[in-house]
Amino acid sequence: MAIFSRGFGGRRRESDPNLPPGQYLTEDFPVLSAGPTPRISTDEWAFRIVTESGSQTTWTWDQFLALPIEDVHTDIHCVTRWSKLGTSWRGVSVDTLLSAVDTDAEFVMAHSYGGYTTNVPMEDLLGGKAWVAFEFDGAPLEPEHGGPARLLVPHLYFWKSAKWVNALVMQDRDRPGFWEQNGYHLHGDPWQEERYW
Repeated sequence: MAIFSRGFGGRRRESDPNLPPGQYLTEDFPVLSAGPTPRISTDEWAFRIVTESGSQTTWTWDQFLALPIEDVHTDIHCVTRWSKLGTSWRGVSVDTLLSAVDTDAEFVMAHSYGGYTTNVPMEDLLGGKAWVAFEFDGAPLEPEHGGPARLLVPHLYFWKSAKWVNALVMQDRDRPGFWEQNGYHLHGDPWQEERYW
């Protein structure tokens, strides 16, 4: 069952050229989840990268926070048609996480606590395009927004920014994740309105 919060009203795109087609501006931060919100303590949290050969690199919360941290200022766009402009995040770049990982994979499946998955092409994760974020607007990321850490891929629709992320698994081909198996587009570019198949 999807869970919605307030905040789905707003201004139409015609009011702001920074909004992709079909989007509405919101000042709120709506919540949409496919199930209950996992509650993961930072003592239990771990993040891993699994290569196509099965090799694994894992970070605890403390090891993760010891990596170079970046401030990210970006707009976000949900497939349910809301957009929030000028958001502020802190996190670790996926470039940093993958820098010591040997992989030739072109596709990745993001995995989350709670069982959620979403597929992302490697080219959409590298080059300063994606982070594992743990703060929003100067505060620790709340569980309903994916805390303690979520994937942040702001140039794609927000379902690609997997909440409660705990792994990136390299893939030899593009396989659909949870929402993609249920009719959402494999890629999800908001400027191309890649919402559904």
